[in-house]
Amino acid sequence: MSDLPGNQDQPDPLDSFDEIVAAETDRDPDLAVIEAGSRTLRTQGGPPQADVPARPEDPEVDKALREVEAELATRWGETKLEPSVTRIAALMDVLGEPQRSYPSIHITGTNGKTSTARMIEALLGAFELRTGRYTSPHVQSITERISLDGAPISAERFIETYHDIKPYLEMVDGAQEYRLSFFEVLTGMAYAAFADAPVDVAVVEVGMGGSWDATNVIDGDVAVVTPIDLDHTDRLGGAPAAIAAEKAGIVKQDATVILAQQPVDAAQVLLKKAVEVDATVAREGLEFGVVARQVAVGGQLLTLRGLGGEYSEVYLPLHGAYQAHNAAVALAAVEAFFGVGSQRPEPLDIDTVRKAFAAVSSPGRLEVVRRSPTVVLDAAHNPAGARATAEAIGEAFDFSRLIGVVGASGDKNVRGLLEAFEPIFAEVVVTQNSSHRAMDADELAAVAVEVFGEERVQVEPRLPDALEAAITLAEEEGEFAGGGVLVTGSVITVGEARLLLGKG
Repeated sequence: MSDLPGNQDQPDPLDSFDEIVAAETDRDPDLAVIEAGSRTLRTQGGPPQADVPARPEDPEVDKALREVEAELATRWGETKLEPSVTRIAALMDVLGEPQRSYPSIHITGTNGKTSTARMIEALLGAFELRTGRYTSPHVQSITERISLDGAPISAERFIETYHDIKPYLEMVDGAQEYRLSFFEVLTGMAYAAFADAPVDVAVVEVGMGGSWDATNVIDGDVAVVTPIDLDHTDRLGGAPAAIAAEKAGIVKQDATVILAQQPVDAAQVLLKKAVEVDATVAREGLEFGVVARQVAVGGQLLTLRGLGGEYSEVYLPLHGAYQAHNAAVALAAVEAFFGVGSQRPEPLDIDTVRKAFAAVSSPGRLEVVRRSPTVVLDAAHNPAGARATAEAIGEAFDFSRLIGVVGASGDKNVRGLLEAFEPIFAEVVVTQNSSHRAMDADELAAVAVEVFGEERVQVEPRLPDALEAAITLAEEEGEFAGGGVLVTGSVITVGEARLLLGKG
């Protein structure tokens, strides 16, 4: 770990922090569970991100990657689960426990996990640590899921890693009731690749939930919980508290827990778990938060309150209040990893923090991929994410007429998703992506008509036709008017649209 530059002259960080408590949290700070023994953290006293990779240019490499993808596709998909870590633990055992060879930051929550992971990765890299990042799902290329030093691993390395562990996969498959799933194999590949690199720290996003998620064979030094809302309710439960109970499974003995703003009942569950395992807690709105933010060209300018003090004039090239909150969570997580607020009172070097955040990207998250008319991609796929996106669109873009292109998965709350977008869409073009999980365009249209009215809904089952139709509708405003298109509803829809629009 490199030395961190010392403290610089800082204003009194408590001068404006009372405003955070009022503005940034809606929960009761006197929850009984907090008084029951939860310790809290408060100080006493990046490399540029790579874009989404395209297919390999070398035909032989592309062929080999497709063969690996085909083999992975024979396994259970990410929506078919047997909730346990038995198989992944068996794989880690035969691989020699690679996940124990480096410290880790483990991230769960409902929305914002990938963006927060990318911010954490950028901050750690800016402080000259070698990072490994594991996130899901991917936007375009499966290799995006495993990153080293801020960039997706090469197709060649992905293929090599798969073949290195393939004999062990077969060994575990033969000994278990069920074969390892697609996600479990990728998790094993990530942990093996990180050990082989080797990395100084791994940044790991859960696939779903926490306790029985395949990633949960690590003991994260820092556990991060982004905002919890309703998603995957068939697997995780129908209330925030039930979902929080599952996600709390990543909180390990003596860890540090970084909590984003949470519903009160979810916060109670998470804090109770922290008490049980003697974890140290830092809560957004109390120990850290967003002090101020203003819209800037291409993003926003932030003042963040961290565990070690205030960080002003931080430029983040991402849109939306929710990304500012993700930035506050990421900063607190990295401070905690470095011991700020417990082992060391001074904040991180402000110039390094600014450099890291300025280099952050998050493909498919309010990403502009075309102008005249402006086309924006956003992977919102549940009502909470859609509400955050709708708010950010209104703040960051001055559209006089916005056309939506929506392709969603059949297992999602599509009505809630459409209702969140209804106030900002003049019209919506419903479509479907190529996934077997995609909701049929006509079924989606039936729901859309109930939300928008028949005159505002157009159906184009093929995504290329849907994009063309939406762009045509946006252009009706005229060349110099403010028409725009938002493509949303699913990470898969966004990834396919990204390719069609010439990105990647």
